[in-house]
Amino acid sequence: MVEIELDGQKVEVLEGSMIMHAADNAGTHIPHFCYHKKLSIAANCRMCLVDVEKMPKPMPACATPVSQGMIVRTKSDKAIKAQQSVMEFLLINHPLDCPICDQGGECQLQDLAVGYGGSGSRYQEEKRVVAVKDVGPLISMQEMTRCIHCTRCVRFGQEVAGIMELGMVHRGEHAEITTVVGDTVDSELSGNMIDICPVGALTSKPFRYSARTWELGRRKSISPHDSSGANLIVQVKANQVMRVVPLENEAVNECWIADRDRFSYEALNGPERLTKPMLKQGGVWKEVDWQAALEYVANGLKQIKADHSAASIGALVSPHSTLEELYLAGALVRGLGSDNIDYRLRNAEFPAPEGVRYLGTSIASLSTLQRVLVVGTHLRKDHPLFAQRIRQAVRKGGALSAINSVSYDWAMPVANTITVPAAQWAQALADVAAAIAAEKGIAAPAAGNATDVAKAVAKSLLGGERKAVLLGNAAAHHANASSMLALANWIGEQTGASVGYLTEAANTVGAQLAGAMPQKGGKNAAQMLSGGLRAAILLHTEPKFDSAARADIKADMVVTLSPFKANMDCSDVLLPVAPFTETAGTFINAEGRVQSFHGVVKPLGDTRPAWKVLRVLGNMLGVPGFDFESSQDVLAKVVKADAEFAPAEQLSNASKAAIQLDAPAGEPVSAAIYQLDGIVRRAPSLQRTADAKGTAQTSSQAQPMTATEAQGVPA
Repeated sequence: MVEIELDGQKVEVLEGSMIMHAADNAGTHIPHFCYHKKLSIAANCRMCLVDVEKMPKPMPACATPVSQGMIVRTKSDKAIKAQQSVMEFLLINHPLDCPICDQGGECQLQDLAVGYGGSGSRYQEEKRVVAVKDVGPLISMQEMTRCIHCTRCVRFGQEVAGIMELGMVHRGEHAEITTVVGDTVDSELSGNMIDICPVGALTSKPFRYSARTWELGRRKSISPHDSSGANLIVQVKANQVMRVVPLENEAVNECWIADRDRFSYEALNGPERLTKPMLKQGGVWKEVDWQAALEYVANGLKQIKADHSAASIGALVSPHSTLEELYLAGALVRGLGSDNIDYRLRNAEFPAPEGVRYLGTSIASLSTLQRVLVVGTHLRKDHPLFAQRIRQAVRKGGALSAINSVSYDWAMPVANTITVPAAQWAQALADVAAAIAAEKGIAAPAAGNATDVAKAVAKSLLGGERKAVLLGNAAAHHANASSMLALANWIGEQTGASVGYLTEAANTVGAQLAGAMPQKGGKNAAQMLSGGLRAAILLHTEPKFDSAARADIKADMVVTLSPFKANMDCSDVLLPVAPFTETAGTFINAEGRVQSFHGVVKPLGDTRPAWKVLRVLGNMLGVPGFDFESSQDVLAKVVKADAEFAPAEQLSNASKAAIQLDAPAGEPVSAAIYQLDGIVRRAPSLQRTADAKGTAQTSSQAQPMTATEAQGVPA
């Protein structure tokens, strides 16, 4: 540790730290623009100039290392005058458009100009103008004249997103941030550039000119999309969601969110919202009141149970539903005497429950892995926030290996890649296991061929201390998923690696804990989808998009509970239930973290929270135990250590399956990045992106990290 004096206060910091870090530790604010705690040091805005004793000139706090006994003054006349001079230069070309700027009210330049700017400018020359740029449907670069060249956006692309999509060209007053050849910005994390831009140069294109920041209410929530459980701030005006930004949580999403977390809110105010219950009568949809709709559903379920038995009733539920909704859907079906409920619509294998399949380690630990093997996923697109954490690990010298059917561009160096058809993934894992067994002189768990690349993967996993074997969405949906898990567990045991699933949806772990799958021999999702039901309840799911069958379900009565006009071709009843912004609920993310949230706006029209709708249906059908007064009452029931459900502390990736290396040919079904759930499917801006159109830039167009950059060494 090094001790310095900062504004008369003794401060201890780690050797090699900068003055800015010491100031952060001491709670002293030093004005800055280019410095960001998650990015490398650029020292190009010079706003953080401070007075260091024995230094002839003011020094940038972000780029000046501390030394024992250093004396630093941040409020001396020398420091203040230097900072005022920098601010004067920054404002020479900055346009005077604060009244119409979307950044107004939350602009670092605006805030610091109050403290360090003058009342007028000595410069009378014309201000420079930067040409407008179109970089896609999410980020607006209409006012790049405001740019102060802090290069935060450039460094974010290189260091966090992994692709240098923006860069600075020219010099002096001609310098500008651009995509150079007119490309769009296609990173799945691109919206974070808006947050870290300290001025109004990069703004949100969907939000543009929609509201002023001081008009917005700010409410906490949790992302309903992938399994990271990103913490959100949902900004609201006039009972309408206007913008979504990250809520910092170092253990989960740090200060980033994926673009689908940020921009999917557009669907919540879109034309496909279902606001009144609807019945199909004579092939024509008609709006009805809740009483008529619920009586129709209850009477229909009673009649089908009487005519065809309870075993002909089932529920297909989305793992994007809340824990409370999933539990009540299961309790309703089981209360009728059926065990037909499943969330695994995209799966090709349906093993009996053996524990809860989850990440197997903490999300934060992904950033510090030294060795990692990822199987069956397009990591960047399936799990953007997990990918950026693993990218951090690779930048620190970690070695990444992959088994996939396609050699994907993950915007980070991959040390070893085994590219084989999906049917051979289990064999590829067996080959790695055989190589490990040969290295350790023990018996392999299955017949494998220790190929050169398998030996390289094995050698990688046998080295290092912190390591993980991670199975992706396609591996979870695989027809041989249990054998792959058994092989992964063996590899983990022999190498000391954690083993787990990245898990697909916001509540995949919660769906397992809530028992949203057959427990006592009921029909699984594939059996229900293939025509095994007379009555089907669809909760937040659209089989045409969400299932391996890619087809509507067929049954005598189909009841859809959705915020949208979904499943209209196959349904008989549509019940408008609340999306995550209009209901209270709980998601359990990939690491098993329980995160509850409240509704941030009132339900739209006659929309009702799904847990309330299911509770009322349970009461109408005479199902016992449906006397819940709030979602918290339902949550308390779920997390109670009941014999029917595994409590959260018993999460495990156990697999007792006999290892089978043969699997049916064909790719496992996984959703594209902007087809994951009903909300992102209906977000217009996301559907206009290159990823949604299938035209995203590849590594031949953008610039991925080099191995040297990945290790944090200047190129």
